[in-house]
Amino acid sequence: MIMPFESALVVLIPEAESLVKSFRDRYDPSAAVGVPAHVTILYPFKPPNELTADVITTLRDLFSRQRSFHISLQELQGFPDILYLAPMPAEPFRLLTETIVGSYPETPPYGGAFKEIVPHLTVAQANDIQRLDEIAAEFHAAARKKLPIYARVNTVSLIDNSNGSWKVRTQFSLGSDQQAS
Repeated sequence: MIMPFESALVVLIPEAESLVKSFRDRYDPSAAVGVPAHVTILYPFKPPNELTADVITTLRDLFSRQRSFHISLQELQGFPDILYLAPMPAEPFRLLTETIVGSYPETPPYGGAFKEIVPHLTVAQANDIQRLDEIAAEFHAAARKKLPIYARVNTVSLIDNSNGSWKVRTQFSLGSDQQAS
């Protein structure tokens, strides 16, 4: 099956890799195609062939107007088929998503599949609730002395899969903590 080329705007969370990598490698298909630990700002964004210089300039401007912020990841939560770490606070991620969708309304989060924006760092995916419970128990044992994870969010990455696996195309700096919004 040929997958369409896509792009996404994400916040990479390298601080989480030491805990989540082994779980993502086994239970999150996106890890196998090059997507590191992250919180999604907007997926899908535009097809890679539509990421023009004007789009990049607009994104750079929009993100530079948003403040950088600090987060913690301390609680495993779930959707029906996903286990994830919930970033706290979540609101700055929602604001970033709303800002981009405000300028690119043709790119709703997850294609408009969900009404609510729920920022999350995926740890595992499974269609079986019992399997998710088993993975959650394994994760809790592994995470016992590794949570919370703290990170500073000061960049958003534009990633795309135009070469067959997901790679960072460019990064956008957020404004400083001292800068007015």
